[in-house]
Amino acid sequence: MKKFFVTNLIFMLTLNILIKSFWILGIDRGVQNALQAGQYGVYFALLNFTYLFNIVLDFGITSFNNRTIAQNSVLLKKYFAKILPLKLLLAGVYTVILFTAAAIGNYDAYSMHLLRWLCILQIMTSLMTYLRSNISALMLFKTDSILSVMDKSLTIISCSFLLWCPYFRQRFTVDMFVYAQVLSLALTALTALIICLVKTGFVRLDWDTKFMRAVLRYGFPYALLTLLMSFYNRMDSVMLERMLDDNGLASGIYAAGFRLVDSANMIAYLFSVILLPLFAKMIKEKKDVGEIVRISFNMLLLISTGFVCICLAYGKQLIELMYNKYTEQSLDVLNILCFCFIPVSMTYIFGSLLTANGSLKKLNTVAACGMVLNIAVNLILIPHFAQTGSAVASLCSQSVTAVLQIAIAVSIFRLNISYKYVLKIIFYLAGITVTTLVLRTVLSNWIIAAAVSLVSYVAVAFLCRIFSVKEIVNLVKQNYEQ
Repeated sequence: MKKFFVTNLIFMLTLNILIKSFWILGIDRGVQNALQAGQYGVYFALLNFTYLFNIVLDFGITSFNNRTIAQNSVLLKKYFAKILPLKLLLAGVYTVILFTAAAIGNYDAYSMHLLRWLCILQIMTSLMTYLRSNISALMLFKTDSILSVMDKSLTIISCSFLLWCPYFRQRFTVDMFVYAQVLSLALTALTALIICLVKTGFVRLDWDTKFMRAVLRYGFPYALLTLLMSFYNRMDSVMLERMLDDNGLASGIYAAGFRLVDSANMIAYLFSVILLPLFAKMIKEKKDVGEIVRISFNMLLLISTGFVCICLAYGKQLIELMYNKYTEQSLDVLNILCFCFIPVSMTYIFGSLLTANGSLKKLNTVAACGMVLNIAVNLILIPHFAQTGSAVASLCSQSVTAVLQIAIAVSIFRLNISYKYVLKIIFYLAGITVTTLVLRTVLSNWIIAAAVSLVSYVAVAFLCRIFSVKEIVNLVKQNYEQ
């Protein structure tokens, strides 16, 4: 199981890092540079506004389906025929709620126009996520990995033409960016639907009201968790745009500082894609999850702490390389938000473990604390510190929720955390900090210094025995023998 986890994870990480890094750091960044900061800020705030109501689109169906099918694959055809009509119904309800909230929020005519297309984008994304939950639940992680980057790959092709062709770049708008995303996602969802139909065979849609009520009732804890997490993950830019009369400028600056963190979060999220069904299967079969938790924790510790060191040491150079305006303000945001990657990474591990275990009541309590804390700190800090205050609010809420989830998981699964292991982590953190400072001083070229630093972090991890050479050799050997 350990080998299965690591080999599939490496494939998924490699594919997603190549495609989604170019998407976030190339296309998304290019779009923001091609537009005024305020224009992109409005788009970014509206996009996050649509996320707030995703509870209605999904209502916990994806998590419920992923966990259930992973444990009972024979239910795939039956559930697929009954859940698809439910997804269509929820899409209609989501549309009504979204535009009612937008009307109450007094959005202008152009924002309402953009919301219509973003609404379609969210509906397609939710459908795609559900379809992929079936594929990953069947442990077809390589197929799921390809689907996870297909829509971004198609958007990269279309947006590259629009951004780098002089004629279209001069006429480029946010609307064109959204249209490209909707079309690419529609094609990807169609591909995922075909794959699911190949696995299920011919399916006659079944409008089963009793089943729908049962699924919604069962999925409510998952839905509530999604709602609460959406608030403390997505409210920052929305509150910035609504509370400050700056035509979306602060939201745009926040988006610029958040972009590198968002690209890193993508890596942590991919762990959860594999971990959730894997944990669900292992828990049902009463297998010890401690080893998988340890490996994923060590890998994400290496990635997240390394990311923080690089951002703090070379954030100024990275921001100036990526953007052509408001670089100092974006750097201030990045210097705070980069620390969020550590608790977010831990949440993807321990949150997945608790979700697979069905500990939704505890997770919802933690998420509610995170939401209240995030909104309260934003209300206090935004009027005085704008985007920087919002970044502090995000760090506070992410850190608190991560610590609480880890404590609950350790208690439930009796995970062993030895003093020796804690000392290893302390020595590792001290080692990469010293290494970063030395290389930054010795090497004049910051790109070379950053690259050497990343390699050195791996070496430090082995020296501190965060990773074992013997363990890596055994995994490679088993993969070769297979």
